[in-house]
Amino acid sequence: MSERQWVLAENHRQWPHNKNFMGKKHIIETSQEESIKEQEKIDKAVGKEVKTNPTIAGVQGGKIYISSSYNNTILTLTNSKGQVLAWKSAGSVGFKGTKKSTSFAASRVAETIANICKKIGVVDKIEVLVKGIGAGRESAVRALITQGLNVVSIKDITPIPHNGCRPKKVRRV
Repeated sequence: MSERQWVLAENHRQWPHNKNFMGKKHIIETSQEESIKEQEKIDKAVGKEVKTNPTIAGVQGGKIYISSSYNNTILTLTNSKGQVLAWKSAGSVGFKGTKKSTSFAASRVAETIANICKKIGVVDKIEVLVKGIGAGRESAVRALITQGLNVVSIKDITPIPHNGCRPKKVRRV
């Protein structure tokens, strides 16, 4: 089985006599070997060695900020004061394009942050602060808990306007 991707190919020879300016759609098939190589690349990025700074070793508690948008998921590990110790995003783990916005990518990012937490020694008293609306919210939190981190609290800090600015007009498709 191979994955199928739709690609829009520009065909300039049709310009003078055809009104179709958008081009033709072609199917590009990626072989199973290419998809396996891509998966290995992501696994390699997840298991990458993390350089630890001796000044941040021995941190007791910490906070993990999950920023989930429609396009990406970013996890930031801080100490209790708010100083950033490490961060990872779906793009830095190895996902590209629309795959960055999936819940699977968010869970892989959470696994890498959990590995960094274990390496630094921040395993107990972790607060999780979730911000944004995206597919990776719940899956990232679940992945952090299943990796063995002691999550004390989960807060939603998504900014909600109390009838402040006028919102953008609704997009019509």
